[in-house]
Amino acid sequence: MDRKIIYSILISFTLFFNSKAQTQDSIFILLENPKVQIESTDAVNNLYNFRFEKADLQFGWLQQEYPWHPLGYFLRGLSEWWKILPNMQDKSRDDRFHAYMDSAIYLAEFLYKKPPNKIEASFFLAAAYGFKGRLLSEREEWLKAASAGKKALKYLEDSEEYTNLSPEFLFGHALYNYYSVWIPDNYPALKPILIFFKKGDKDLGIKQLREVANNAFYTRTEAQHFLVKILNSEKKNKSEALLVAKLLMDTYPKNSVFMMYYARLLYNSGRWSQMVPVCDTIMTRIDANEFGYGPWAGKYAAFFLGEHYKAKRENEKAKYYYRRAIDFGEVGEMEESGYHLYSLLNLLRIADEEEDHEVAEEYVEAIRDHSDRKHPANKAARKYLKERRKEKREGKFLGIF
Repeated sequence: MDRKIIYSILISFTLFFNSKAQTQDSIFILLENPKVQIESTDAVNNLYNFRFEKADLQFGWLQQEYPWHPLGYFLRGLSEWWKILPNMQDKSRDDRFHAYMDSAIYLAEFLYKKPPNKIEASFFLAAAYGFKGRLLSEREEWLKAASAGKKALKYLEDSEEYTNLSPEFLFGHALYNYYSVWIPDNYPALKPILIFFKKGDKDLGIKQLREVANNAFYTRTEAQHFLVKILNSEKKNKSEALLVAKLLMDTYPKNSVFMMYYARLLYNSGRWSQMVPVCDTIMTRIDANEFGYGPWAGKYAAFFLGEHYKAKRENEKAKYYYRRAIDFGEVGEMEESGYHLYSLLNLLRIADEEEDHEVAEEYVEAIRDHSDRKHPANKAARKYLKERRKEKREGKFLGIF
């Protein structure tokens, strides 16, 4: 739907219904309304289980029932976000996502002007601007992303003293506490920019995320999603990350993002016997053209299966999956990713082992075309080429991998 159409609908709805919100003299938090939560349960579950058609219809009911409130529009925007997430290269849904988030912002700004509603309005303004900033940063629209992030932080600060009212309000603060420390630690060049912001606390951020993951309704799954990513990066918490990832996959078995995270954690933890059926499921769903299962999920699943069969010395199966990983990388324009390059390198190693040197040298060139000289795969490929030339000069063959 065009943004102008949405705005015209919003204006007519707001003029008629907004007085309901504005005449209240006590705090009214729709996020905490048990009736609304019960009515939203199926919709939220359908969203995260990639049953978007059903979810969007149910969110549409929220929009009709509470046309003065940003909740329905925010959830429609969140639905668009999860349609984008499995295939970030596809920009066809960007405008629709921004339109819904802008609509949520428009309505939240009305609520924000009235003290009884300001608390909840701050949550939606921070969340909507935060999600907009995430997508804009993915699109490398840095100035717009920074602007959205600045606005999100402003409204996040407004709700800081009310985090005890609802675990929903705690979500943004948890992310800020963690990432305000993580970002300068991992990207030192950004330290000068962050010096003016209040310093966070990583451990507190993780603690707050756990509370949201256990007690929130609307932000619970988002908190669990971030917990998986964050705990995986914290070496001492990998086992907890694996447990949360499995919970997400079991709860939402159609969600390719959750399934892929679980497969990656199984791969990294060496639990390959558990990983194989998960990756097989992903490949089957890709071949069946199920929504959300495309090149992004495929490059991981195929590479992991290639690694599994290479370790078992089943070279034909290993080559099949490495080649599929390469194909996914080319379709998704991910030729410079590590999974693409190491698939090429492992095919090079198998070709070397099988003394198929002509094919091996083709893999050398492919690796060099898609990586710089400092990349480990590039160095290994050049080492192979150097040894091969030496062997040719000496008229002999020496396996080098």
